[in-house]
Amino acid sequence: MITVHHLNNSRSQRILWLLEELGVEYEIKFYKRNEINRAPPELKEAHPLGKSPIIEDGDNMIAESGAAVDYLIRTYGGGKYMPAPGSATFEKYNEWMHYAEGSAMVPFLMKLFTSMLGEGGEPLQPVIDAEITLHLGYMNDALGSNLFFMGDDLTGADIMLTFICEAADSRIGLDGYDNLIAYTQRMHDRPAYQRGLEKGGPYELIRTREDD
Repeated sequence: MITVHHLNNSRSQRILWLLEELGVEYEIKFYKRNEINRAPPELKEAHPLGKSPIIEDGDNMIAESGAAVDYLIRTYGGGKYMPAPGSATFEKYNEWMHYAEGSAMVPFLMKLFTSMLGEGGEPLQPVIDAEITLHLGYMNDALGSNLFFMGDDLTGADIMLTFICEAADSRIGLDGYDNLIAYTQRMHDRPAYQRGLEKGGPYELIRTREDD
């Protein structure tokens, strides 16, 4: 039985969604953010970094959402949710998988942390905002009219990149990035996404268009 160490409002929602898509049984160990929005110290009992997600599957313990997504797809995907290694599309898929946390998430984290500095963080805001614009534009244009980032089929790249869209939409909005707005809604409408959301508990990174 797979165990997911799940922190509310975190990247571990990716894992619950993927497991629902895969139809794999799992159990959840819940953790709740503290009053300053940080993970509780109990998570360090599962992994020294104290970050979520962490998955346990037999003797395998895997931290980092990208690594967990890759492992679950390779182990339980039955050839779905990723192009075949060596195929013409695999390297692009692999690039998207690493891009999500390696590049795309960085300016949003910088935005979050510098906002805590008040006036001290203001000199950095134009640079950070320019990076956010760069990445959202890149994703919006790359997606185009495709249903998914790799074309017509859901892959691990979508599991990774949807969280980036959610983070952007909940913090600064996706106005002007119509492809990403429609895409994010499509992902949210998937039955497996809804099941993962129901099992994971309150998730504040979803913004409905009625909020506008």
